[in-house]
Amino acid sequence: MGIKAFTTLSDWLEGRAKAVRTLESKAEKVLHDDQDQNRYRQIMLEKANLLTNLAEEAAPLVAMLPENARGTVSDTLSRFSHSASVAKRIGSVFYMSALLYPEDHAPGGKNDLEAFIDTVKVMAAGE
Repeated sequence: MGIKAFTTLSDWLEGRAKAVRTLESKAEKVLHDDQDQNRYRQIMLEKANLLTNLAEEAAPLVAMLPENARGTVSDTLSRFSHSASVAKRIGSVFYMSALLYPEDHAPGGKNDLEAFIDTVKVMAAGE
């Protein structure tokens, strides 16, 4: 347990965050360059699926964290997954595109998952 568990989790989350950014970039190109709204919807659904599964897939890594950190980490990941699940259930492409982005998000800034990864790294430093 300890720092290694936090590092393993943050590395894994960084891979997921990169996948989200890749999907978003692809979606932007498809929507603006190709003007293909159906493909855009498919890509946003891929993003929502990735996030829907985030908490469940991360659970074994979260279980390796010190007990005092598990609840906070698990709750945050569950919130990301729940929001994505709701977006899928209601079928809102807008909601899917806005996943991980607060209302006051500045273009080029970190999304909520990337900011959470920074928090996990700070938790590791505190161990």
